[in-house]
Formats: sequence, C-alpha cells, structure tokens
Amino acid sequence: MFKNMIVYRIAPQWSVELTQVEEALAKAPFMECGATQEKSLGWVPPRGDAHGPLAESVGGQWILRFMVESKVLPGSVLARKVKEKAERIEQETGRKPGKKESKELKDEAKLDLLPMAFTKQGSMWVWIDTASRLLVLDTSSQGRADEVVTLLVESLPGLSVSLINTETSPQAAMSHWLKEQEPPVGFTVDRECELKSANEEKAVVRYARHPLDIEEVQAHIDAGKLPTKLALTWDDRVSFMLTEGLQIKKVSFLDTVFEGTKADDGGFDTDVAIATGELVKLIPDLIEALGGEAESGVASAADAVAATAAVPATTTAAPRTSTPSSPSAPARKTTGGGVVTGPREAPIDTDPGAVPF
Repeated sequence: MFKNMIVYRIAPQWSVELTQVEEALAKAPFMECGATQEKSLGWVPPRGDAHGPLAESVGGQWILRFMVESKVLPGSVLARKVKEKAERIEQETGRKPGKKESKELKDEAKLDLLPMAFTKQGSMWVWIDTASRLLVLDTSSQGRADEVVTLLVESLPGLSVSLINTETSPQAAMSHWLKEQEPPVGFTVDRECELKSANEEKAVVRYARHPLDIEEVQAHIDAGKLPTKLALTWDDRVSFMLTEGLQIKKVSFLDTVFEGTKADDGGFDTDVAIATGELVKLIPDLIEALGGEAESGVASAADAVAATAAVPATTTAAPRTSTPSSPSAPARKTTGGGVVTGPREAPIDTDPGAVPF
C-alpha cells in the first residue's frame, strides 16, 4: 500500500462527512468494459468486499480505491485489419479508399476487434487526510493522477486541490545535500541517485547500490549535472526515492516500523494504520526539509473566501527554513500544479463509461 506518492494540498474551506464522500463515489462505480468499450474507470470497495462501502475510515484516515480497465488492442493487429478491409474495397470497386474512408475503416475495424481483445486492470489507492488537508495518490504517473483528481473534483462538491509546492525545489535541495554531504535533519542519503545534464546532450549518470559520498558525484554536480532522483531514508523507518518533481517513489517501510506487531497482524486496517501513521509524519518533515511550503493556489483561494466571509484564520503557517540551493539549479517545475476546483453542487448520475477521460 502506497509504494509511490503524488501529494496534493486540500483547500481549508472544504469540509464534508465520510457519508457524503460515499454517496458521491457511488455515482461513478467501476464497471467492466462492455464488448465495444475501450476503457472503463470508477471506484471499487477498498477492502475488496463485494458491495462494500466505497470510502473507508481507519483511525480517521479516509481510504478510497480507484480502478481502471482497458482493452489491449495492438496497433499491428488493428493495422492489419484495416489493410484487409481496404484491399477488399479495392478488389470490389477498383479504387483505393480515400483519407476519410480510411479513418472510417479504422473505426470499423476497432469495433470488430474490441469484443475479442484482452483486458488489463489497474487500481490506485487514494488517501484523504482531512486533519492535515492532504490528498495522496498511490501512483508515480502524473497523467494517471490527473485523471483521478479530475474525477474527484467532479464528484465531490467544493473540493479544491493543488500539488504541493515548496520554497526550495527538490532538485536544488538534492544538489546541496549531495555536494555538501549535509542531508536534512532526520534524513539520510542512501546509495542510489540519478544525475542529468541540463545541456542539449542530456547526459545521464546513475548510481545504484553505490556510496554517494565520493568526489566523483560532487564533480558531476560541479560540471552541471543535476539530481533527478535521490534515495533517502527518513528516521530509520521509511526509505523512498525523491524525484525532481517532488514525487515519492519506491516507498518501503523498514523493520523498525513493525516492531511490536505480530506476524498475523496483517489485514486492511493494520496496513492502512501503519502506512498512514508513518507517512503523515514523513510528508511534513520532507516539506520542511525543502524549505517549507510555498503559498499555493488553494491557500490563496481560501484566504479570499475567508476575507469575503470575514472569518478569522484558524491556522498559522510555520516558519520556513530555506535550504541553500545550487546556483545552476532551475526553479521547480509545477506542471499541473494549478488549483483544481470541484462543482458547487453534486453532479447528476452518469454512466461510468461516459466519464470524460
């Protein structure tokens, strides 16, 4: 559970009950692809129980599970089918299909092949921490994350989220940690990293199972190569890979996390409690190590709402400690980091196959 993470900040004005989330998700349940349907997506019970609730709460942490199914239709198979249809038309009429007709033949061939195509399924854990205002998606793909976030904000009235953005870019911070051999408090640098040149050559150097406190690594940084990935361990409890885009990959819970638990203590509730219990402390420590959280779009929106309603703020931002940055390191990329805002009212029921993805 939660092997990879993309983390969003939820706007403080969003407040709903778990039952409201359950009702909203029930309007977009997952259903397997129909005979001629290429892709289907929706929500499934997190526990895996048939007809179970679509939103679970474990220790106050809300857990959802997103499922997607798609038909596997190799391009070579589709091209062969289109070619067969085109040759048949040429034999019968003595002419080759034009551009428009060829497109129609491709659509027709796809409909012929989809009922025979194999399907593949994938799922994603979704964690909502209402106390810390975090939305965490168990994926390393920003494209998949965007799909899920879009579905969430369309389903949950008033939901507004933004990618976490830090004062110091992860790339600048990682450069400093490697060059100065000064990891942030509570973290240690492990034995894996990737360095990439910023020039046109895009030269890449990778280290795996190799000590990084060597002059060679520092020389690469001096030569203009910047870290794109760096393995870290937090508090001797969780190991992970930090990327230049502030994605957290290869999350692994170390033995110290499981001290005091029995071998048969597994199960959904235990897995959720262990994972969220560690990660809810790791995430703010990592943000602080990156200089603190920069003002996000959701924070600005929340301030505007609060000012309009004349409601005093209830939280105070913690002081930030900036991490020295590499002078050659670019500012952090925030593609997709804008505010995503949900509707004021719950949408009407829709067929899962009609969800706009």
